[in-house]
Amino acid sequence: MARMLFRYKETFMIWRIYEGFKSSIKNLNPFEKKLWLLSVVIVTFSFLIFRSENLMTLVASLIGVTALIFVAKGDVLGQILTIVFSLLYSLISFGFAYYGEMITYMGMTAPIALLSVITWLKNPYSEKQVKIRKLNSKQYILLLIVSLFVTWIFYYILLYFNTSNIVFSTISVTTSFLASSLMMLRDSYYALAYAANDLVLIVLWVMATLENISYVSMIACFSIFFINDIYGYINWSRMKKIQGKQPTV
Repeated sequence: MARMLFRYKETFMIWRIYEGFKSSIKNLNPFEKKLWLLSVVIVTFSFLIFRSENLMTLVASLIGVTALIFVAKGDVLGQILTIVFSLLYSLISFGFAYYGEMITYMGMTAPIALLSVITWLKNPYSEKQVKIRKLNSKQYILLLIVSLFVTWIFYYILLYFNTSNIVFSTISVTTSFLASSLMMLRDSYYALAYAANDLVLIVLWVMATLENISYVSMIACFSIFFINDIYGYINWSRMKKIQGKQPTV
């Protein structure tokens, strides 16, 4: 009886997830659907053309571009997918001794995305859109100070683990922390911080590709991420105007 009840709950949960995903897809406008499909096609083709053997890079990339399109909509599903992407990307980074990326995404991006799920659910504007918040000058300055402090700590952690390309890995920590924090705080500048992080990651994976051509799919992945994050900023700016410019707590 208990086993049957567990299976029923499990089936119900899977059904709810499927229905939620289908609803989020329907919420995308025609341009967003085309952007998402184009992103999926480019990432998949780059994986196949360069014959990458690590299937996890493809799975992580597809989940990542899907997460970004929903985050750009202010849909909490994007945060849930970000958690999954962060865990997979951490494993990929570990494989190339990018310990900075591994520690950043496993120990920072994933937990902050989990907190973002909570804060976004607590601050809805509509069923499929979060209420956007505008930080004040003091809050931006405080966030920058905290980011620099986090970067300083992580630099010595990365140094201890003999991290590859430590300069860019350290810069990635700063941009990742800023982006994740701004996303959790529901500020539209999260997208610009992530776009900056994408550029850093493109450089990192170009360096990795020079040693192993199979990582070229990661370059394609973060190039697509950059385009999606730029669109994310544009769309959040549009949503903020619709919602009104009054900051919320």
